[in-house]
Amino acid sequence: ILLGYGDGTFVNSKNYSTGYNSEQYSVAIGDLNNDNKLDIVVANFDANNIGILLGYGDGTFSTQTTFLTGSSSSPNSVALGDFNNDHYLDIVIALFGYSYIGVVLGLGNGTFSEQVLYSTGSRATPSSVSIGDFNNDDRLDIVAAISFYWTNGIGIFLGDGSGSFAIIELFVTGFGSSPYWTTIGDFNNDNNLDVVVTNLGTNNIGVFFGLGDGTFLDQETYSTGESSQPYSVAVGDFNNDTRLDIAVGNYGTSNIGVFLGIDVPTFVSVETYSTGSSSLPYSIVVNDFNNDTELDM
Repeated sequence: ILLGYGDGTFVNSKNYSTGYNSEQYSVAIGDLNNDNKLDIVVANFDANNIGILLGYGDGTFSTQTTFLTGSSSSPNSVALGDFNNDHYLDIVIALFGYSYIGVVLGLGNGTFSEQVLYSTGSRATPSSVSIGDFNNDDRLDIVAAISFYWTNGIGIFLGDGSGSFAIIELFVTGFGSSPYWTTIGDFNNDNNLDVVVTNLGTNNIGVFFGLGDGTFLDQETYSTGESSQPYSVAVGDFNNDTRLDIAVGNYGTSNIGVFLGIDVPTFVSVETYSTGSSSLPYSIVVNDFNNDTELDM
């Protein structure tokens, strides 16, 4: 944990153990026990569990409590949302070792119900999950990036508001595309959520424009460069024109690529920013780290 000074600099990190050989792949932040203090959930890939670190409100956290996700499940991504409208945060997990996503419902005290699994298709592995209302029914839905040879795409699981989800509907990204990470946003300002996905196998990002009923137009692709292997993606308005832009972490070329949103709707690649030789950027987040009202990464 690196606490910010508000000027773009941070205090030295304080580390918290997630267990021997746990190999953390993803984190999410929210108030899991309703004490108005932020907590952390972490996907421990090699330990086959998710870890919960409860916050004390002063920038420190409890030791980790773990919840098993299943032998060889390899949790790769976590996201938080209130799936059953009980005002407690729930967790969805991309189980990379299985052909499933897992949902655990929060009990409001930092503990969770037994995991419920939803299939992503035969031998189709989910690598990331994101949450949003894709059909405008005021119930949270789930999108997962899914890949395995002939099965490559984003999978949509529509929520019913009780904590349960419909079977997957797949929107394809193409053979060999190996979609890896998803993020959502309204890219064309039609009040319907859209999805952007990194296709590391074909060195591009795919944008799926939502129709507001849980379905999407075919993806529009934008190249991230030869051998770029885009792993992660984040969105924000980087040039203050009220249109969402896209930032991509290019693992293969050790840089961040920026795509600015324009009217059509479409995106234009404007710049790449080096993260250092052989740095292999895996994850990217966007926020205002120095309180100048401009987004940073």
